[in-house]
Amino acid sequence: MSGWLRDWKMKIMAFNRNIKLFMLANVLIQIGMGVFMVMYNLYIKELGMPETVNGQVISMTALASAIALIPAGFLSDRYGRKWIIIGGVALGAATLFYRSFAVVEAPLVYAAFFTGLFMAFVQVSGVPFLAENSNSSERVHLFSIYFALMTVANVIGSLLGGVVSDTLQLFLATAPVEAIRWSLLFGAALFAMGLLPLLRLNSESPVKTKKMEAHIEIHPADADLKKNLIVIFHFSFASLLVGIGSGLVVPYLNLYFSNRFEASNAYIGLILSLGSAMTAVAMLIGPLLVRKAGKVKALILFQILSIPFLLLTAYTSSLLLASVGFLFRQALMNAANPIQSAVAMELVHDKYKGLSNSVNQMVFNVGWATMGPIAAGLVISYGSYWGYAYAFTITASLYILSSAYYFFIFGKKKLAEE
Repeated sequence: MSGWLRDWKMKIMAFNRNIKLFMLANVLIQIGMGVFMVMYNLYIKELGMPETVNGQVISMTALASAIALIPAGFLSDRYGRKWIIIGGVALGAATLFYRSFAVVEAPLVYAAFFTGLFMAFVQVSGVPFLAENSNSSERVHLFSIYFALMTVANVIGSLLGGVVSDTLQLFLATAPVEAIRWSLLFGAALFAMGLLPLLRLNSESPVKTKKMEAHIEIHPADADLKKNLIVIFHFSFASLLVGIGSGLVVPYLNLYFSNRFEASNAYIGLILSLGSAMTAVAMLIGPLLVRKAGKVKALILFQILSIPFLLLTAYTSSLLLASVGFLFRQALMNAANPIQSAVAMELVHDKYKGLSNSVNQMVFNVGWATMGPIAAGLVISYGSYWGYAYAFTITASLYILSSAYYFFIFGKKKLAEE
């Protein structure tokens, strides 16, 4: 354990100044966003608006991100990551402050659209920025600590939002809607503070990296658009399969525990928080598996190992076993994300890193968004046991397909080398 911690300390200390500033900025951004996203639906409720407004806000945010992701990727590749990220954060913060004061339905919905629009510029530039400021040997550790920090920061933000609001109501007798508004402003302020480290970033990437060899035929320094688009297509197709599978189950896990087991809200909140904590830990353990098995094999192993736990969750009638299955599936599947990002950033030329990340996120979100009616239809048609069982089984099949596709496209040559 001490050796593992010492290894992580050495890796983190070796990161360059740009990476450390960027991580600090994103911790503040994610804490602020965590506060805001948890409390905003409560704010809408306290304003006396119907539940449909919450649905519109979520839909408009997702729609804006889907529209902006690919243009944002092109602009990031064309004009550089730093100022695209800074512009996205500055304008995104402005929308959060505005939304904290808005009390009419139309402005709430339109402002949510612009939040999603500007956040797309932040999301697509982050992973390419880290890739351009690191070398291949440290990239898996880098993405693992980055994704883990973002997960933990979001959980902290979720908890802080409730604490600020409840404290104001309990100790200062603040009206509920005002207490939530102050909580939202607190989250928006934390989000805006992320600009301070970002402004100190060096625009020039201090690291020039070599690309890894893979089963597909592309030279490491090849900037040809067509060849890079082929690589991006393969990654995106594998992501689409995972996104469709995840969209069938992940958005409805709270309802799964509630409908099948009649679990309390407190228990559901606890188990979902534990899922985030285990995800962060698994992401930090991921580099150990990469060191022993290599990047591609580790990615495939994480995805395959998650499937038995997914099927356990699908068919068990025990709340305890369902919770164990959920926790391990959550941790193992999400632990593959930093490794996938590391491989993708090594295979795609620097000119197209932003485009690659934006397309990858877009197809995942499309898969996620389109599965909502299907998942709901399965539960309505077959009930809370078989409906979820069918949904989880389809997801397991899609995870297997994604892993097999990844192996045959990217894995054969690289696995032989490793």
